[in-house]
Amino acid sequence: MAKEDIITGLDIGSTTIRVAVAQTGADGEVNIIGASEHPAEGISKGVITSIEDAVSSISGALEKAERMTGIPIEHATVSVSGAHVISQESHGVVAVAKADGEIKDDDVERVIEAAQTVATPPNHEILHVIPRQFTVDGQTGIKDPLGMTGVKLEVDAQIILGQVSQIKNLTKCIYRTGVDIDDLVLGILAASESVLTKRQKELGVGLVNLGGLTTSLMVFEEGEVIHTKIMPIGAGHITNDIAIGLRTSVDVAEKVKTEYGTAIPDDISKREEFDLSNIEPNEDGIVSKREVAEIIEARMEEIFSMIKKELKQVEKDGMLPAGLVFTGGGSRLPELIDLAKREFNLPASVGVPKDFTTAIEKVNDPVFAVAIGLCIWGANISGKGGSTFGRFSSVGEVTGKMKGWFKSLMP
Repeated sequence: MAKEDIITGLDIGSTTIRVAVAQTGADGEVNIIGASEHPAEGISKGVITSIEDAVSSISGALEKAERMTGIPIEHATVSVSGAHVISQESHGVVAVAKADGEIKDDDVERVIEAAQTVATPPNHEILHVIPRQFTVDGQTGIKDPLGMTGVKLEVDAQIILGQVSQIKNLTKCIYRTGVDIDDLVLGILAASESVLTKRQKELGVGLVNLGGLTTSLMVFEEGEVIHTKIMPIGAGHITNDIAIGLRTSVDVAEKVKTEYGTAIPDDISKREEFDLSNIEPNEDGIVSKREVAEIIEARMEEIFSMIKKELKQVEKDGMLPAGLVFTGGGSRLPELIDLAKREFNLPASVGVPKDFTTAIEKVNDPVFAVAIGLCIWGANISGKGGSTFGRFSSVGEVTGKMKGWFKSLMP
């Protein structure tokens, strides 16, 4: 098994770190040969809060994956998330270089570089430049200008930026585990690679990743990203609400949510109850299932109202033909999809990773959407696949500089 055929996706979540190890075939097919999960410590809302704890958690997840595959993990494609990630629109213009006016690869690269010269907020660096459309001599709506003839080439792009200090802290943690970074990829963008179909992106779709402490939204139309937002609220806040409402511990509240929770209380009889001692012998008290559902519904409605606000901002509220696709741990909540259909008046579904082969059953789960998306992304940037975005991905200068620095510090 050649080392260059092994690709690792490292999903740094706020509550769980997930690793997927893939082998790529000659035809570009991604085969998942290993997967692991490890509780995340030292990470909150996508931000490193303790480097020592984060390094320990990441190492734990990588070791589990190495034991499963028998292959040492030396490099990985890593997810970035957190409310520090922002997006903004940009426009680039260049003159076509060739005298005959034919647009070549270097013209496309130059116009994308021109789009990057926007005024970025202080202490932020560019993670991705995602072209939405090109314009050749005033003709708009061009997806791929290569080979066309013109004098002036323009691009409308979405620039995704992350806070330099947060990216530095994340890369520091990864390098301290002895793993090289192939690329840093926005988590929700990676999830879109594994969950969404080309047709959904063309029609117009919103991808929602319900994580532990953050909720990410990415909106697509005509195959392109038109809006990105990461909100500092997630499924873990539902657990906290239940813990407060039932006056119990967070661990017990999490079990209540997973075993008895549902997003719509209307279908539950007021007489339906359960005993907390069935979950935790030290706890006592009879709890109404409907009361738990009402707590969940209230928090989900708050999250949905935030998503709705973002959709209104890009004039897509109720206007996405392919609807909303939910992924991440929070998407497993019973009746979440019914609540989403009611709140958004749109089609809604749970997004499970696709476009890969595996013998490992547990990866066919929305929680592995980002980790598997990172493997697909890694295969595409290594030239073994055909990613929508791989060509425009950038690890950024900060991580490149830090790589050499950390290598020199390693014993």
